[in-house]
Amino acid sequence: MSVACGIVGLPNVGKSTLFNSVLGKEEAEAANYPFCTIEPNKGMVVVSDKRLEILADIEGSRNIIYSTVELVDIAGLVKGASKGEGLGNQFLGHIREVDVIAHVVRCFADSETHHVDGSVDPKRDILVIQNELILSDLATIEKRLERSDKKSKAERESQVTLLKLCQEYLLINDVKGVINLVNEENEKFFKELGLLSMKKQIYVANIGEEDVSKSGNEYSQIVQEIATLENKRAVILSAKLESTLALMNREERQFFLENYGLKEGAVGRLGKALYDELNFITFFTVGPQEARAWKIKRGTTAPKAAGEIHSDFERGFIKANVCSYEDYCKYGGEQKAREHGKIRIEGKEYIVNDGDVVHFKFNV
Repeated sequence: MSVACGIVGLPNVGKSTLFNSVLGKEEAEAANYPFCTIEPNKGMVVVSDKRLEILADIEGSRNIIYSTVELVDIAGLVKGASKGEGLGNQFLGHIREVDVIAHVVRCFADSETHHVDGSVDPKRDILVIQNELILSDLATIEKRLERSDKKSKAERESQVTLLKLCQEYLLINDVKGVINLVNEENEKFFKELGLLSMKKQIYVANIGEEDVSKSGNEYSQIVQEIATLENKRAVILSAKLESTLALMNREERQFFLENYGLKEGAVGRLGKALYDELNFITFFTVGPQEARAWKIKRGTTAPKAAGEIHSDFERGFIKANVCSYEDYCKYGGEQKAREHGKIRIEGKEYIVNDGDVVHFKFNV
């Protein structure tokens, strides 16, 4: 299942530094001036999961294959982007192509790194980005209303009613009102409309290295409060510190993380937040050749989960041998888990749970 996360925010808030750090290499140019990123940088970020490493140790797997998310580093937006300021139309178009947005907010003071508005103010900066997304959506709706459609009169009238309702909600900055309009009948219409303000979104409060051990500062606290009010997730991290950690080997990285009082780096925390926001869970396949994590939507049936491995698995699905992660670890692998009756045989109606270790049986 392919998933893309777009990193957005004002210029010089640490987007490209964060992009480089989670990829573990210098892929995107990170510079102290606006629009140093014009074409979006793309890369696959590994979503680390310690459960997979433990399962691999149990079975002696030769290879470990983590789940991944495509990361897209989109150039900084500025006030007026919806009207083309700072190549805004181009950058907003890049946002339209991703599944979820990681909105990076500057929460560090640095006289050497220019801020486009001259000062650090998370609330103001968040509003700038959110307003530009809404203004872009209003322009999209206006164009759609002006365009004549060849659909039936009833369908055309229904869509016009929906568009005008969206317009009313967005004019008063009520994105939740628009989201609440979506149902099974009009879901396809909204997907085609592609409103930016309806994208899944998490906040990333980018703090200075000196505030990591304190778990943030007064600026990141503001971001957290805004996220809570909007029922969104917030991740607090230091992109500068993460970029340093990315150049270290595993042992060195773990040593530094412990010194800062962190259990894991940005990759794990961002990955977890993105998974939660998109309602993903993970199941595992384990053997001597490889241990692998697979992402699926919560509520996915066993045949659909099998289809993530290969379409033949779904088409010829017979059954699934399933063991919970906890039982698999408790009994030290498949054989002992089976002896203790912990391997279940599940059919087509089974809903895969997070952490399930699964062996699919199929015939094509």
